[in-house]
Amino acid sequence: MSAEDLENYETDMELQLYREYRDVVHLFNYVVETERRFYLANQVDVTPRSSDGEVYFDVTLQDAWVWDVYRTARFVRQVRVITFKDVNVEELAKTDDLTVEKATGMDGA
Repeated sequence: MSAEDLENYETDMELQLYREYRDVVHLFNYVVETERRFYLANQVDVTPRSSDGEVYFDVTLQDAWVWDVYRTARFVRQVRVITFKDVNVEELAKTDDLTVEKATGMDGA
């Protein structure tokens, strides 16, 4: 396999992952970003902890989807992450059905 073939494969995998994300994002309430991964989840608990003067975060996610191109099973029931960097948690805005219908042209008109 050439370097170009490998690059094309990785690009294709990332595109497939983005498409999966786009298809499932509406199923989740939160976007969570850690130093190593990006998650979608329905419940998030972030607990700051300290040990020997070092602060870290204990993050527990319920009903999660993991952004990882090399992972075959991206849906997980529970995830626990320990991270020494900041954790970003964003609540996703929910759109009502009428907005979705109008945006997709599926309003029956």
